[in-house]
Parts: sequence; C-alpha cells; structure tokens
Amino acid sequence: MSSNQKRDLFLLMSLFAALLAACSSGPSYPPDVADAIEAAGDNRAELEKVFAHYTTGEDSLKLEAAYYLIANMEGHCYATYALEDSTEARVEFDVRDYPDYAALLVAFDTLEAQYGELDFKRKEKIYDRDTITADFLINQIDYAFRAWREKPWAKWLTFDQFQQYVLPYRGSNEPLEPWRETFWEKYQDIAAEMADSTDPIETAALINDDIKTWFTFDPRYYYHPTDLGLAEMMAGGLGRCEDMTNVTIYAMRANGLAVTSDYTPYWANSGNNHAWNAILTPDGKVTPFMGAERNPGYYTLANKLAKVYRKTFGKQQQNLVFQEHKQEKVPRWLAGKSYLDVTADYVDVCDVSLTFEQEIPDSVDIAYLCVFNSGEWKAIHWGRVTANTALFSDMGKEIAYLPALYLNEEIVPFGVPFILHDDCRIEKLHPDDQLTKAVTLVSTTRRKQEVSTDGIVRTFLTLGQEYELSYFDDGWQSLGCEEAGTEPLVYAAVPIGALYWLVAIDSDNEERIFTIEEGAQVWW
Repeated sequence: MSSNQKRDLFLLMSLFAALLAACSSGPSYPPDVADAIEAAGDNRAELEKVFAHYTTGEDSLKLEAAYYLIANMEGHCYATYALEDSTEARVEFDVRDYPDYAALLVAFDTLEAQYGELDFKRKEKIYDRDTITADFLINQIDYAFRAWREKPWAKWLTFDQFQQYVLPYRGSNEPLEPWRETFWEKYQDIAAEMADSTDPIETAALINDDIKTWFTFDPRYYYHPTDLGLAEMMAGGLGRCEDMTNVTIYAMRANGLAVTSDYTPYWANSGNNHAWNAILTPDGKVTPFMGAERNPGYYTLANKLAKVYRKTFGKQQQNLVFQEHKQEKVPRWLAGKSYLDVTADYVDVCDVSLTFEQEIPDSVDIAYLCVFNSGEWKAIHWGRVTANTALFSDMGKEIAYLPALYLNEEIVPFGVPFILHDDCRIEKLHPDDQLTKAVTLVSTTRRKQEVSTDGIVRTFLTLGQEYELSYFDDGWQSLGCEEAGTEPLVYAAVPIGALYWLVAIDSDNEERIFTIEEGAQVWW
C-alpha cells in the first residue's frame, strides 16, 4: 500500500471515528440542563423523554419550558414529617381526630404530659428530579401553554412571565398530583360570566369566589406540617395558609393567571409568619390577595413587613446560598435557592448601612438583621461585611431591628437594637445604666391606652399575675419581677434610652418589645 493510500485510509478511519463519537454522545443540552439530567441518576431516561417529545415537535418554546423546569428542579420535593418525642419515638397524631382547635390543643397538651416535649421532625424528602415522570411533565407543559395561548386574560404575558408564574407545576413541598386538567375543566366557561374577559383581576376574583365555597382555613392544620396535595384538599376542604395559597395557585395557573405565593418569614411587630397570594397585572405590578378568603383589591396585610419574599420555581442566583462566604452554615430559611426579595412591591424601603462598633471576627463575612418575633430575634436579611460595615438592602421602615452574626448555628446579637424610621434615620437604642428613671407600665402588647373618667390610667395587666421587665444590652437584662394589682406597674430605676420587654411569668413570650416616649409605652 502506497503512502498516499495509507494517508487516505487513516483520514477515512478518523472521520468514521468522529462520526461514531458524535452519534454515541447523544443530544446536546444547555450546561445547566445537562447537569440536572446527569444528577437524576436512574430517572434520567424520564427527563430525556420530555426533551425527545418536544424536539420532534414544531413548538420550540415548549422545549425551552422543559429545559427551564428540569434545570431548576434541584431541591424541589415532597417533604414528610412525623411527631416525635425526645427519644425520636413516633407519636401518632391526626388533626382530623379532633372536632376543633381547642380540643386539639387539649389533646396535644395531654400527649406532652405523657411523652414529654413533642416536635414535628422531617422524615423524608421525595425529590422531583428522582421520581417525576415524562407523562406528568408533558401534561403540565401542554396545559400551561394551552392556557397562556387560549385564555383572553393571559395573552399579554411575556414568555418570561409565563415561565415564572404560570408554568411551574408545584406550590411548595406538597405531593405531586396532576391538577391543571381538573381546574381547566372546572372553569372553562368562566369568560361568559365576565364583564371584561381580558381582565385578569376579574378572572381571579371569580375563581377565588368559587374556591371560597369549598375550601377554608382551619387552625387545626397548624399541627399538620406536611403540605397537603390536591386530592386531600378537595376531599377535606380545610387547610392552613400554605394550603390556601397552593390550591389557589393550582386553580389560577391552570387558567393562565400569573399567580404566586408571597410571604414574610417573620412579622416585624407580631409573632408568627404569613403567606398569601399575589397576581401579576399588565402594568407589571402585583396585587396581593388571600386565596380562599379575600379577592384582589380587598385584602390588607395585618401586621408590619420588614421583608417580603416570593416563592419561585427558578433558582435566584443573588441569594445567599449562591454567594461566596466564609461560614459554612447560614440561617435555615436564608439558605433557600428559590425565593425572590419583593419587599419594595409592598412597602417603602431603605437601604441600611451599619458600621459595627466591635471588630467582626476574621472568620465571618456575612452579618444579619433580625426582627423580634415570638420572643426571639429572627434573622430576616443578610449583608456582606466589608471593612466592618454591612449593607442591608430594601428594609421595611418604622421597625425595630437587631444586627447579629450566625455563630455555631445560632443567632448571636452583635450591636445595639435600633429603630429604622420613615426618613431612613437610624435611632440606636443604647441603654444608659448611669441615668435611670421610674416608668409606668400598663400592657405587654399594643393597646389603645385610655384614661377613665376619674383620671386613672387603664391597665391591661392581669390582676395577681407576676411580670418581669427587661431591657436589651447585649442580651435581655432583667429589672426584676412585680405582681400586677389594680393600678399600672411602676418600676423605679429603669435605664433610659433602651428597648424594653415586659413578660408575664410562664407566658408563651408573645409579648411585644417597646420604647418609652414621654412616659408612654411605644410598641415595636
């Protein structure tokens, strides 16, 4: 064989090898999609069936939608919980066994008297990426596109808006169930009832009015920590805030309405938290409402907001979990990948720049702002520390905050509490131990303070109850206990300029913090 023949043979073999490699390597995916299907392990084939289904079709946007869902599927799951005692022994408890919330609380107290302190522990996470089927995803995508393209109130949505607020197939950590077809058929004739069939707000109100007839809030479900699936919600007609927002998301997204769930992890002037729905309107703004309770335009949030976040299906790269930081651990909910800060959509905000009076340890580069909620300081936002200063963006006003660090998986106060006023002014609450005064206290929480006809200030304290007054100075410092009588409590030597907390002994710590201004309690 001549040298030219050998060269030609080598070239042919090289070309054949390249073609063989190209064929064997399979389809090419965007990098984040390739990573997702690789991580799916044994379920990879189901995900690739979805791509194959839309690759052979004529609708390229559906393939983009499939890419979006699968690339962002990491972490989405159905989470289950069990009630356990301190030895991790399971204690059976079903909220539906009790006729009302009061009876449930009595029963729960009885169980704790028998078993000791009980708590709901997460037992299992069933991840979408590992278990979702091609048929489920294809059904979800096809019905979502049908709603977007056919419903007259949905045609203004951009593809990005559709992708964020109509396409996602779950609301929180509920079990996966097909819900689009159910609600598509249930409300298929709703346009005939409308004055303006292009108005998403009118559509949402009509659907919500129907949901109110078969689903409602029940406080017993505070003790049902697993998010309900559609079948259970429709069978029982009861749930907590999370379930109310989820069933509303199902009903409205199935009909092309851009509805999401917004939430505050901690109220700023009260205990607990809250979640509600919001609908995107053609002007690019959102209108809040409460699914199964109040329609858009008729819903008011009950307490002050330091922060509002939006649940998203897509990963939000600006979140703390995606940033470089020295500490391995961060507060649990701030470690989430799929939430968006939308505080400025709800309240006037300020950016808060804090320079710490103490030197921050070299091992720390993230600081936190906390609000006082149910007796504890809870981290609600984070800021990167540079030259001992941290910037906290878009903070709600007229709220008491405390700067803190997260050390050994605990929130540690790091600075003095302060009030962020309407003009963005920071009023630091430095107690002056050398300058004290007598204070008169009439309540443990916000009340309308009144004076009776005989000039005596009304008290809201319980006769015979013992109360402890504390002020904040690198932790709560007790000023002692007093028993309430018929007149206000008087503490004789209270450091001025501080943040205070009056708590009934053996209470649930829901009492609110306050300052003293012109002799009166001012609540935060």
